[in-house]
Amino acid sequence: MKKTPEQLRSHRWFGVTDLRSFGHRSRTAQMGYDRSDYLGKPVIAIINTWSDINHCHTHFKQRVEEVKRGVWQSGGFPLEMPAMALAETMQKPTTMLYRNFLAMETEELLRSYPVDGCVLMGGCDKTTPALLMGAISMNLPAIYLPAGPMLNAHWRDQTLGSGSDTWKYWDELRAGRITERDWQEIEDGIARSPGTCMTMGTAATMMSLAEALGFTLPGYSSIPAPDSNHARMAGLTGRRIVDMVWEDLKPRDLLSRGSFDNAITTLMAMGGSTNAIVHLVAMAGRAGLAFPLEHYNEISAKTPVIANVRPSGDKYLMEDFYHAGGLRAMLNVLRDLLDLAAKTVNGRTLGENIEGSKVWNADVILPRAKPLQASGGIVMLRGSLAPDGAVIKTSAANPALMQHTGRAVVFEDYNDMAARIDTDELEVDASSVLVLKNAGPLGGPGFPEWGMLPMPKKLIKQGVKDMVRLSDGRMSGTSYGTCVLHVAPESFAGGPLAFVRNGDLIELDVAARALNLKISDAEMAKRRAAWRRPAHKYERGYGAFFSQHVKQANEGCDFDFLEGSAPTAEPEIH
Repeated sequence: MKKTPEQLRSHRWFGVTDLRSFGHRSRTAQMGYDRSDYLGKPVIAIINTWSDINHCHTHFKQRVEEVKRGVWQSGGFPLEMPAMALAETMQKPTTMLYRNFLAMETEELLRSYPVDGCVLMGGCDKTTPALLMGAISMNLPAIYLPAGPMLNAHWRDQTLGSGSDTWKYWDELRAGRITERDWQEIEDGIARSPGTCMTMGTAATMMSLAEALGFTLPGYSSIPAPDSNHARMAGLTGRRIVDMVWEDLKPRDLLSRGSFDNAITTLMAMGGSTNAIVHLVAMAGRAGLAFPLEHYNEISAKTPVIANVRPSGDKYLMEDFYHAGGLRAMLNVLRDLLDLAAKTVNGRTLGENIEGSKVWNADVILPRAKPLQASGGIVMLRGSLAPDGAVIKTSAANPALMQHTGRAVVFEDYNDMAARIDTDELEVDASSVLVLKNAGPLGGPGFPEWGMLPMPKKLIKQGVKDMVRLSDGRMSGTSYGTCVLHVAPESFAGGPLAFVRNGDLIELDVAARALNLKISDAEMAKRRAAWRRPAHKYERGYGAFFSQHVKQANEGCDFDFLEGSAPTAEPEIH
């Protein structure tokens, strides 16, 4: 043990003899606790993102009790602390508007209360990066408990995947190929248990990256939420955090360039969500690290896509991935691409944690000799249309469109798109490039998941299933198609996307990592000079605060005053 009871952070509240500590102890007694329950013991905050509105975390009401049991068993004192739920699909305009809010809430809960270490309970998309960002900044011993994916879903004889089949069957309904009754049956069957999306969406991706970074006990990011092993994991997580406090094992002890490279490699091999790029940039920034977008391309170029999980794969879901061996088995296949010396929360290295893990179904976790894609599951682009970068998920896109030039069909914002996308008057064909403006951090506002623009109805009826679509927004990790995302700077901030007009030629060349607007420099300058910055979307409140401080997509969309690892003073107790 590195610490003594007198060195615990909570000792300042409970262990001294003065007026304020009298108040702290007497109020703890008011809650029904004896001094022997907490004095000289690690106080463990359990940051719980459960809420009645968060469908992914419905089991957290029970899991928190299992975490508490583990904390008690190891001689700690657990305190459940509710935090913003960030319920994906329910929270508008987008949960991304509030990721930094939850990160700040997490950091300040840990700083302002008598806490020695914490368990972070998350899973639903933005909860994972938000909790980790706050914990990294506070830098107290922290361990992450992933919500786990929901069970596979079914409709008649079809296996359904979250999000992916929503988009698929919505297009079928719009084209008249399924009925309203079919659609209702799909609605009733696509989400049948607690847990996150069971496709390789943002939630499954970020839970896996948390493990790759070293924040979870080994193998735990893949366990389905209703599985009894998930409850067991919660208890063991509670036990481990107590030991981490005594060992003084903190987030920045785990994080290094090597651990982030492990996370990027994991992302590429899984064909994971493009949203992870934004979150990894933000988390690295909290640890005082920075990686140029080209670094992601370097890792992408040498990492095969071997997780045959939708939407990059064509058949399997996260429950299948778990039974095939889970994340440890996949990483063991990629051992030579990883920093095996990277530290993890159990005190062992990543290499030790994945040693001996086997693949039990080679059609789900593919051998490197037969990958879904040899490399480049996610690719960063630059060019005259995206001088600060853009991203495309090639593993879920049409290979025939990886080099394409087409005429722009421009929508000024989401409402403009929604009003015209299904009209027969829309001048569009399969070679066109759909362009959506004002979907970025400032323009959305909040950087919403509008980037998988719907296919025009007239083209769906013609049998067209994909086309090039680009925006300064994000898309759900469950989405698919040839969608260029995160164009930076965004149009609202005066990036070149703001100057695109109907009929302009746009060139996408994935092999060359290029995205260009084919107009002359003189024409670009002319349009830039005529552009006027729009007014911010919010005049007061958190929205105005967000607009004043949020950074662009290529910078991780963190607030400008939250990056870095400069120390923040402990609160004085008077």
